[in-house]
Amino acid sequence: MKQDKNTFKLLQKNKKAYFNYEVLEDLECGIALVGTEVKSLREGRFSFADSYVTVTDRTLTLVGLTIQPYTHGNIHNHDPNRNRRLLAHKSEIKRLKRKVIEKGFTLVPTSIYLRGNLVKVQVSLCRGKQLHDKRAATKERDLNRDMRREVKQLQY
Repeated sequence: MKQDKNTFKLLQKNKKAYFNYEVLEDLECGIALVGTEVKSLREGRFSFADSYVTVTDRTLTLVGLTIQPYTHGNIHNHDPNRNRRLLAHKSEIKRLKRKVIEKGFTLVPTSIYLRGNLVKVQVSLCRGKQLHDKRAATKERDLNRDMRREVKQLQY
């Protein structure tokens, strides 16, 4: 059965990136995968822990993404911690490289999802948050949670 290119299934979102960074801009990239990596991704057996994107002359490279070996794989399973190439247009890569070098921004993968049969990575241009910004975000989250709890109790 052929899937529609517009179907969208979120595999995982990098919540830690939204806490540690202020997200300024998003870019959808393809990812070059080998062997059984797609099957492991579909099972959700991967981790964003401290992953980031580097910009070289003509390519984007995803560093630190761990994709666990496929459970039903054989001796030709993939290396879990290898660097993976991201697929984007040349003009987008140049623009991102300029911003990273000149303004000191960071490129961080914020989500991995399936669009049709293709695995896509959302890469975000981010600026690091200061400690007081993180405290304010935590305080706001706690206040919102308490407010939702109060509203829920009033409904019953």
